[in-house]
Amino acid sequence: MEATAMARSLLSPPPPHPSLSLSLSRSSPKPSLSLPRTSRKNSSLIARSSSSEESIPIEKKFPPFPSVMDINQIREILPHRFPFLLVDRVIEYEAGVTAVGIKNVTINDNFFPGHFPERPIMPGVLMVEAMAQVGGLIMLQPDVGGSRENFFFAGVDKVRFRKPVIAGDTLVMRMNLVKLQKRFGIAKMEGKAYVGGEVVCEGEFLMAMGSES
Repeated sequence: MEATAMARSLLSPPPPHPSLSLSLSRSSPKPSLSLPRTSRKNSSLIARSSSSEESIPIEKKFPPFPSVMDINQIREILPHRFPFLLVDRVIEYEAGVTAVGIKNVTINDNFFPGHFPERPIMPGVLMVEAMAQVGGLIMLQPDVGGSRENFFFAGVDKVRFRKPVIAGDTLVMRMNLVKLQKRFGIAKMEGKAYVGGEVVCEGEFLMAMGSES
């Protein structure tokens, strides 16, 4: 009998300590599925911003291009006139360094009836000409050395046309002066034209300052 009782006491697990069971019960709270306050605030702010964006009409979502030079100021610098003035506005400008101009391409442009009647596409040579006019705005300044009487488009190189430009597009053209040789009257430029942020035309340009004699 004593041996059996001793065997039972050895096989049975010891009783849990009262302090240990109390600490375990206190340290294991019930799981909570609610989000923290910061997460709730962030989600509510995101919901409010998305709802406010959706409530803005599409015609009010896009700000207009800035106007550094309007068409009247451009006409004072460039000698071109209708139908060959191909820059409507300048939105960024630094004389002798860089310029960004835009051309609003519309179905009323006089080249569309012939290029092409069934699929109106802006001719690539006119894109190049428009970019050269933006380049002219960089150089046709007294402090740079150019003037509208003696500054000419001399040549192009590495011209690539990436995508067609059609009626309704806004052609955004950036021209940068790369090198100016005043002794020889030669200016080298690099230019890119964009529609909707995508390159549609790019190339290198040469401008020449001729003598007034």
